[in-house]
Amino acid sequence: MSAKIYRPARTAMQQGQAKTQQWVLEFDQQTPRTIDPLFGYTSSSDMLQQVKLSFETQQEAEDYARRHGIAYRVIAPKDAKEKVVSYSDNFRSDRIQPWTH
Repeated sequence: MSAKIYRPARTAMQQGQAKTQQWVLEFDQQTPRTIDPLFGYTSSSDMLQQVKLSFETQQEAEDYARRHGIAYRVIAPKDAKEKVVSYSDNFRSDRIQPWTH
């Protein structure tokens, strides 16, 4: 049984940082998924794939995995860089590219 510990990134449809500060422990796939021949649905008998545990800190998630004997890997978060954008910069005289509509 193995798992990954990560901090989720914000979605493309989201501007704020909601639900990105918690750390998540998610189990890896143990058995391959199968395709139902009649309907074409993808299914799996692995129930641990449905489990996602949330923790306040990375250390809490690692401690939980160690306590329960779960092999884990930590995926480091990639923090977004703030772009300083000013509306008045569109009209600067020393602008590299001319501003057009």
